[in-house]
Amino acid sequence: MHNNYYVFKQLTAELNNRLVGERLIACFSQNKNELLLAFSSSSSFYIKASLQPDFCCLSFPENFSRSKRNNIDLFTELLQKKIVDTRQYLNERCFLLQFEDGRSLLFKMHGNRSNIIACQEDTPYKLFKSNFPDDLNLNLSDLDRPIEQTKEAYELVAPHYKKLFPTFGKLINQYLQSIQFEQKTMDEQWEILDMLVQDLENPKRFFLTNFNDNLHFSLLPIGEIQSEYTACIEGITAFFHTYVKESFILKEKKQLTKALEKRIVQVENYIRKSERKLFDIENKPGYDQLADIIMANLHQIPARAEEVTLFNFYTNQNIAIRLKPRLSPQKNAENYYRKAKNQKREVNQLSEAIEAKKDELNRLKAELKEVIETEDVKTLKKLVKNKRPTSGTTDEKLPYRKFEIDGYSILVGKGAKDNDQLTLKHTWKEDIWLHAKDVTGSHVVLKTKSNIPTPEYIIEKAAQLAAFYSKRKTDSLCPVIFTPKKFVRKPKGLPPGKVHVDKEEVMLVTPEIWWKRD
Repeated sequence: MHNNYYVFKQLTAELNNRLVGERLIACFSQNKNELLLAFSSSSSFYIKASLQPDFCCLSFPENFSRSKRNNIDLFTELLQKKIVDTRQYLNERCFLLQFEDGRSLLFKMHGNRSNIIACQEDTPYKLFKSNFPDDLNLNLSDLDRPIEQTKEAYELVAPHYKKLFPTFGKLINQYLQSIQFEQKTMDEQWEILDMLVQDLENPKRFFLTNFNDNLHFSLLPIGEIQSEYTACIEGITAFFHTYVKESFILKEKKQLTKALEKRIVQVENYIRKSERKLFDIENKPGYDQLADIIMANLHQIPARAEEVTLFNFYTNQNIAIRLKPRLSPQKNAENYYRKAKNQKREVNQLSEAIEAKKDELNRLKAELKEVIETEDVKTLKKLVKNKRPTSGTTDEKLPYRKFEIDGYSILVGKGAKDNDQLTLKHTWKEDIWLHAKDVTGSHVVLKTKSNIPTPEYIIEKAAQLAAFYSKRKTDSLCPVIFTPKKFVRKPKGLPPGKVHVDKEEVMLVTPEIWWKRD
């Protein structure tokens, strides 16, 4: 209700008492959409017009410090001019400060289209907010809106009171809705409207109130009263500061809450997926069992078989086992024994990761509870400064996914631009660079160790990732090129993710994220 016709009617009456005979001694802006006017008086008098698109409000601070830089004087032709009158336009959210030379400042308080306009007589000639050029076409003599607000006129439009009282505004309209205004008789409706207008025209107090979970400046004691004032200037200034403070708290709490809730969902998903992986590993035949079954049935396995069904003496049932056709049965068994060792490490790593994520989840939930319950600006600013919601998420800013196996790190690019970042900025010349052959996919980098040959099975693991993170991920076999990074270059002009490879070898692998079980 702070931008309401009835409020401005009270405000201009108070401004008339305070400003008539005073001179405008400063008029400047040092923040976007904010204008400050200073007037000469025994204690100085300021009008601060904050005309933000999302919140437009006047306030009257007791003092104000002008910054030494980043400010600009405006409406300088009015400086040292004396105020001779104020004027409130009828049924309109506009009022005028009139100066001694026929010039004036029009305060057009129309929400997100609010503006302050310098006028000569009735003609606008300069705007505070130039993005509303149509304001230069306003005719001040046409701003008054006389409306016949009588019972007889209301009987013709009842119960559509807004046609006679378009100036009630959001708060009054919500109040009338809350008392089920339209369900009352016509006489009862008019009695309510008549009493409302009388109270709005002659308010005894000015209130800061909470109605429908929103803070309002009100001429009526509607809702949950937070404070009350004897002067409109004092009340609307208190409303401005309270609203700005609460808006800051709400905005920051919303951002922090959103970030924390997002991170909580990410951690919960990670825990759920990791527990599912752990369950699958622990409830399926282990790789060591598969190897034992192969070794016990070597004579039953045909050459170059991709899959074989054998008797599982652990469960007394048959089991289908996938094989690599290019390997002998013994080599396939060795491969499964090697996987068994990795699987034990994986189980331990998964268990540790799950516990760590559960600890993080508890911490995040505690932080979320603290943010929700915080109503103190200083405490909230401290939380914002610490950027606590982002803790534990630094890996998300990296251009790659990171995998670990037997002490080796494998980095997988997330996208075309990330591929460039990975290959050009996160790779040593002797690292092994891999990519699925002849199709789009992620760049993959296997971090090598100085003077230590990289085991072939580690390169194969990296190749499986390169195949999986490519267009060939659904193929049964995928050719993957690999080479030391020093043979990979990116000539100027190539699109993101594209490189030239000067020397390469090719490995045929099954696309796989190797900690997942089939």
